[in-house]
Amino acid sequence: MKYPEIKNYINGEFVNATTTRTMDVISPLDGTLLSTVPMSSSSDLDTAVKAAQAAFPAWSKTPIKERVQVFFRYKTLLEKHLKELSDLCTEENGKIYSESKAEIEKCIELTEFATSLPQLVQGELLEVSKGVECKTEYVPLGVVASIVPFNFPSMVPNWTIPNAIALGNCMIIKPSEKVPLSCGVLAKLLKEAGLPDGVFNIVHGDVEIVEAICDHPNIEAVSFVGSTKVAKIVYKRATQNLKRCLSLGGAKNHLMVLPDAIPDMTAQNVAASMSGCAGQRCMAASAMIGVGNIDAIVDKICDEARKIIPGVNLGAVIDKASQERIENYITQAEKAGAKIIVDGRNAKVVGKENGTYVGPTVIDFVTPEMSVAKEEIFGPVISIMRTNTVDEALAIENANPYGNAASVFTQNGAMARYIMEKASAGMVGVNVGVPVPREPFSFGGWNESKFGVCDITGKSSIEFWTKLKKSTVKWNAEAGVNWMS
Repeated sequence: MKYPEIKNYINGEFVNATTTRTMDVISPLDGTLLSTVPMSSSSDLDTAVKAAQAAFPAWSKTPIKERVQVFFRYKTLLEKHLKELSDLCTEENGKIYSESKAEIEKCIELTEFATSLPQLVQGELLEVSKGVECKTEYVPLGVVASIVPFNFPSMVPNWTIPNAIALGNCMIIKPSEKVPLSCGVLAKLLKEAGLPDGVFNIVHGDVEIVEAICDHPNIEAVSFVGSTKVAKIVYKRATQNLKRCLSLGGAKNHLMVLPDAIPDMTAQNVAASMSGCAGQRCMAASAMIGVGNIDAIVDKICDEARKIIPGVNLGAVIDKASQERIENYITQAEKAGAKIIVDGRNAKVVGKENGTYVGPTVIDFVTPEMSVAKEEIFGPVISIMRTNTVDEALAIENANPYGNAASVFTQNGAMARYIMEKASAGMVGVNVGVPVPREPFSFGGWNESKFGVCDITGKSSIEFWTKLKKSTVKWNAEAGVNWMS
């Protein structure tokens, strides 16, 4: 075992869980045993909640201009430890180094946004009547929780940590049991940056902790990122317990390619979108809809895909079960009559035979009823469907229950605008394979890709992590009595 056994982080210290049940943490790169992670109990969560409750009064009363100083220092520490965090991300998640580095750079950008919050939460003040003033201010909720997935061990935690805490809340985070190491490093950096003990806590575990978070009477809000199936369960359970909940689910992102698309740029973007992070991201291109004759572009996409080599410029998928599930989708499509024109099944990396790899896969002549056309594969696979008109392509995109992202590749501005307006997705793009907004613009989809209001990042997140207090003040007696009295 390469690293010591993982512990919970409560009240500024790494502590043992109260249970002996653990899970092995395996590197998908080569099958190495990295560590073991505890499957904590609800009593461990309760200990963390009590620590957060104890820290909340002082932290919430600290002026926001002072709270964000922690995140100025945290940003500097992320920059200082960029390589360490990137290496760890690659080791526990399987990404190639450049993708891990980009993930940490995004953490830095997210933290930078949090430092700007004092300029965004000033509230409003207005003399609404002679001698009478009304004021609004953003007030923290209390103890909040964030449940995060395996595909971005540092970035998704930092979707919530800087904003929620800078806004005055105290947080408990539940990392994915598959990639629990990175959050421990983040905890150390936050403490080094001067975050008071108890403001940030980590409780490791599985479904028991997720359920306990949803049920705990002293947790005010829950954010979740994961599959749509689980996102629905978390949203229903948390809101049934009268909590705020923002629950992000899966995706089936459609790229619509028109005949006038620039072939080289389109091919490069499509291939990068479908294979980046081994396709294990909710913004990955999973379905492509060609309108009219796009054979030449498909050929170029295949050429680009063949340049993507497992273990070289393509990382591993998270585990053996995921590898088998992805390959099964490819096999099902083949049996249903689709054509596998680039086949990533049975990928092996020399010297890493125990790693879990799937090569880039391009499937052509897919029909909308096939599972590869409808379901989230979460691997480096693109399914190509063909239509004669833009409206037929939009009908396929609109019929999908998800709504994270959609893009169009074209040089026709009017057609691009038409597709952007008609696409049923929260994030749309033109000639962009991964239309992720940059800060301060927020991240969030529609339909069955998101449950709850607001978005998880950017300006939209402010409303989720705070409540609005309204004050009306009159000091001057000479204002007399009016209808506002």
